[in-house]
Amino acid sequence: MGSRIEHRAEFAADVAATYAAVAGEPALRARLAELGGHDAALLAYEVSGTDLRYQLRQGISADKLPQAVRTLHKGDLMVTRTQTWRVSKDGTGRQGNATVEVGGVPGDISARTALLADGDRTVLRISGEVSVRIPLFGGKLESVIAEQVTKLLEREAEFTAKWLTEPN
Repeated sequence: MGSRIEHRAEFAADVAATYAAVAGEPALRARLAELGGHDAALLAYEVSGTDLRYQLRQGISADKLPQAVRTLHKGDLMVTRTQTWRVSKDGTGRQGNATVEVGGVPGDISARTALLADGDRTVLRISGEVSVRIPLFGGKLESVIAEQVTKLLEREAEFTAKWLTEPN
């Protein structure tokens, strides 16, 4: 059993504008430049009709890692994140899935993502789980990673809110 990740953010924009700020290629590139860390890159960006799939690489310098992670992993962490989006079943929002692989760590992160209309606002919901397969230390590492992912999601939400208020 892994450690849960639950994240919710509200944006003062409709679903279409929020989706562009969360998943549009210009916004992703700008977000990576600001928050992506060492060797960040947009590895793939594929649109098929109303579906989207993209893959990001983000680097975390070893000196920025929590001590619990540095004990078990030497050097920088390279994170590969794959996100899919599609129109929600009711047609009013977006839903998708995210998977994350952390280089050198036996485990993964998976999440369900949704952008939901709430009047003239949009709610981003992310619900997922961190799983690390290291005997004895896996649970501790899962909770540390879940905490770091939650902090990253909060910074990304702040970036998105700012992106929505600025001309791009």
